[in-house]
Amino acid sequence: MSWSFLFFLNSVLLGVGLAMDAFSVSLANGLNERNMGAGRMCAVAGVYAFFQALMPMTGWVCVRTVVEAFSAFQRFVPWIALALLVYIGGKMLYDGLHGDGEEDGAAALGGGTLLMQGIATSIDALSTGFAFEGYPFPMALVSSLIIAAVTFVICLGGLALGKRFGTRLAGRASILGGLILIAIGLEIFLKGILAG
Repeated sequence: MSWSFLFFLNSVLLGVGLAMDAFSVSLANGLNERNMGAGRMCAVAGVYAFFQALMPMTGWVCVRTVVEAFSAFQRFVPWIALALLVYIGGKMLYDGLHGDGEEDGAAALGGGTLLMQGIATSIDALSTGFAFEGYPFPMALVSSLIIAAVTFVICLGGLALGKRFGTRLAGRASILGGLILIAIGLEIFLKGILAG
């Protein structure tokens, strides 16, 4: 494999494909936390970007070292993503239906929740490491960083869109955000189960 325009184009397209779940979750977070400032938006998008870079590199390491163990773990990926996103989405749905006592009707996204979202939306990117198998380390790293940059930009867009529509939806934002997260969890789960 060599450095070429095609390598960079493939990395960007892979980033777009992998970022779609994170985009949807960002949209839900923007709906839920419509007073989010620019710095916080960058931090949230940065968490998703970090995990979108980490997971393919982890997959690359696994495929070059412990392929058998990694292959056995792959069947649990849809279950893990489903559990994490249904838990987070269910909590948002519950808060939206029962009210959490906040003045603006939306609770701020906590650090633990954000980490779980980052893992849940990027865990399927572990298998991207298989596609990187022929890459030397520098190429795998650059491709992962491109994926992270694309994810960052796409997630910022999702957060901005969510904030914009969140102000119009007001009290219903947590309910809609929770439903979106549950739907994403089900989509990842069904895609993983049907593919396997």
